[in-house]
Amino acid sequence: MVATFLSRWSSRPARQFDGWSASAVLVCCLILGPIAALVMTALGDSGGLWSHLVSTVLPRYVSNTLLLMAGVGVLAICFGVSTAWVVTRYEFPGRRLFEWMLLLPAAIPAYIIAYTYTDFLEYAGPVQSMLRDMFGWRRPADYWFPEIRSLGGAMLVMASVLYPYIYMVTRIAFRLTPASLFEIAIVHNKSQFWSVGLPLARPAITAGLALVLMEVVSDFGTVEYFAVETITLGIFNVWLGMNNIVAAAQISLFGFVFILSLLGLELYARSRQRYSGGTRKHAGLTHMVPSTRGQIACIAVCVLPLLTGFVVPVGVLLKLVLAAPIAAQFAPVTGTIIASVGMAASAALIIVLLSTLIVIAATYRGGVFVRQLAVAASTGYAIPGTMLSIGVLIFAGMIDRSWSGLVGDQRATLLLGGAGVLMTAYIVRFQAVGYGAMMSGIRRLPDNMMNASRVLGQGFGASLKRVVMPLLGSSMLAGGLLVFVDVMKELPITLLLRPFDFETLATYTYQYAKDEMLEEAALPALMVVMAGLIPVILMNRMLRRAG
Repeated sequence: MVATFLSRWSSRPARQFDGWSASAVLVCCLILGPIAALVMTALGDSGGLWSHLVSTVLPRYVSNTLLLMAGVGVLAICFGVSTAWVVTRYEFPGRRLFEWMLLLPAAIPAYIIAYTYTDFLEYAGPVQSMLRDMFGWRRPADYWFPEIRSLGGAMLVMASVLYPYIYMVTRIAFRLTPASLFEIAIVHNKSQFWSVGLPLARPAITAGLALVLMEVVSDFGTVEYFAVETITLGIFNVWLGMNNIVAAAQISLFGFVFILSLLGLELYARSRQRYSGGTRKHAGLTHMVPSTRGQIACIAVCVLPLLTGFVVPVGVLLKLVLAAPIAAQFAPVTGTIIASVGMAASAALIIVLLSTLIVIAATYRGGVFVRQLAVAASTGYAIPGTMLSIGVLIFAGMIDRSWSGLVGDQRATLLLGGAGVLMTAYIVRFQAVGYGAMMSGIRRLPDNMMNASRVLGQGFGASLKRVVMPLLGSSMLAGGLLVFVDVMKELPITLLLRPFDFETLATYTYQYAKDEMLEEAALPALMVVMAGLIPVILMNRMLRRAG
């Protein structure tokens, strides 16, 4: 039966199970291996620790995670929807500037903004020092100031850098709403925002919110620095603090329920997005000009999240960097910069090549099975780094044991003990980024392009080389840049799986900021932020094309 199925499949010229399909299937299975290893480990015996965790700390982990998700979600929606609405529907001074500047907070990892705000708002920081000078306060007991290193502080700093997810998709939804619907609202004296804009943009808002909440669940640096005990931090504590990888895997599997729920929410929201309404939806949409007071309000709505999510943290970092000679600051981090760039560039190259193989096989050679397997292999991006690290470590151990048994040397390793396990984790987590970029590029190609090349006498390989690959160059570059930036910013995976004496800019920043030495961490943190501007530029170009 299997042979008959494969023979029928291979008889279709456009869907042949050949070397391309077999290679793509093998790569996808290897990428899915750590996820399967995590599930298998979670089914093991934790020595009674799981029941102890359920009765003691797990409820706190879950409640803190839910509270953090709720707080960040509400603030991100307020920031993202309000800014998207005012730049889309109103004309005011600086509107075009704010359109792209509102994406800038996305360049800053949440853990870096947590470090900068702690320095900015702590007792010896500039804000409290200014308040003491203004009002004559001399002791902490003289006044009350909210604690930034708290659950509420984590909500604020994370929402400040995550709201661009909602801003981006909501702005597109507002711009694609037919102008005739806004005109109907005006005729019937109804609110354009509450009656038309918000209801039609709700699916887009939900999709953006799901992405925000997935980032909240995945965050490690912020919650660890602010001592907010979430599921992600609990995995770290149980794994390294209690030295029980089985119990950590079981918490990971429990936390995976959050991820699956958010993925389902995001897919459901995207399935409900519909943009139709005739040809007037772009040409007829004009910006309204509010009064002077209204223009000031529009500017304030845009300035607040931009100030909170980009200007203040970057200003703090620049102040610390400029306080000392730049050359002296570069000397201790030169090796770290080389290691970060080398690792990120290597990961970007490998992931783009693997993603290209998978996309080409799924599009031109494989059938439904290969396409579905390719999509499944792209789910690693949704898994928090602490969870994924457990699966990668277990999977790497299985590979190394098999290898040592094959070569007859118990000391022989392929992945463990070096950068191999870290690179494997990067591939599993960020392959989705490369896959998305390549799939987006190949979908823009005409469906009959490959067939036309074959009719002209070119083989499959020659058609790829001469026709398809040159047209995918920009997608490969975009995917490589996005992967490069993601690897540069990645903290929990690098922190847990890095070799000894190996530092990246992210881990270097974490180590010094954790020890309250932000002056030493300022330069590498600023470099991570500068690298994060690359996807912001790409997002802005995408938004301009959509509009």
